[in-house]
Amino acid sequence: MNILLWHVHGSWTTSFVHGKHRYLVPVTPDRGPYGRGRARTYPWPDTAVEVTPQELRRAEVDVVLIQRPEEFDLACEWLGRRVGRDVPAIYVEHNTPKGDVPNTRHPMADRNDLLIAHVTHFNELFWDNGGSRTAVIEHGVVAPQVEWTGELDRLAVVINEPVRRWRVTGTDLLPRFAELAPLDVFGMGVAGLADRLGLPADRVTSHDDVPQHKMHAELARRRAYLHLCRWTSLGLSLIEAMTMGMPVVALATTEAVEAVPPSAGALSTRVDVLLEAARGLLADPTAARQAGAQARTAARNRYGLDRFLADWDRLLEEEVCASR
Repeated sequence: MNILLWHVHGSWTTSFVHGKHRYLVPVTPDRGPYGRGRARTYPWPDTAVEVTPQELRRAEVDVVLIQRPEEFDLACEWLGRRVGRDVPAIYVEHNTPKGDVPNTRHPMADRNDLLIAHVTHFNELFWDNGGSRTAVIEHGVVAPQVEWTGELDRLAVVINEPVRRWRVTGTDLLPRFAELAPLDVFGMGVAGLADRLGLPADRVTSHDDVPQHKMHAELARRRAYLHLCRWTSLGLSLIEAMTMGMPVVALATTEAVEAVPPSAGALSTRVDVLLEAARGLLADPTAARQAGAQARTAARNRYGLDRFLADWDRLLEEEVCASR
């Protein structure tokens, strides 16, 4: 199939474009939010092709994947066709709802011209989807090329925009863990985080927008992975860390309770429990290795790339065939 989708979430798209289809990724001269084109920090296959809005007018498109509400009208404009009628559409919802949870109404609720595909069962449960058809296709990841070694007595965190998102991403909890061991924080917008937390630079080291393969190599050397998000969808960096065999210390919130078995490290809504677990992993590398092995098994069994792509193939075939 020829699938039109915007480059919005880099890690998710990296997994998606590893399928057997042709992926049309809009590109504009400014490479802005609606024309980022191919990824520059993720490995994408050649079947992910950059197309300009002008080229889309003449392009053969079998299905449109929408990830932001405004993309529906944008796709209609750029294709010159009515999305949902002339070409089938699937709305991929990556995020937990905001606002009046659990009464937050999905922007595509009560639509009969598309299907909402959620990336977690938690998201499908908590969004008010109205009468729109829904499906859940859980994440799948391209397995990192490194294995966990954990020789550094440090804790790793991956957060995008930790200052702006603060309590959402559990940024306010980081100082309590920094008392146990130095923290390495990877992600976008993490520069200067130690200052914002009021901590010495040797307790929180920022690694801003590191290419994925380099980030994986650095994560693998840290003793454990911290997942302190209060209200986000399931982060792919968490799954990637588990896939590498990294033990996890995680808040038992949103989909993490399904993704992280307690044997993989620790899973709790009590911060004191997580602090004690982190202390134990730092002190006992053998216990950390055993927990990491449990994390690896759980992640590879549930979030393997082959399962993810097979699930998407089935859904795409159902939606395209039904439209025809």
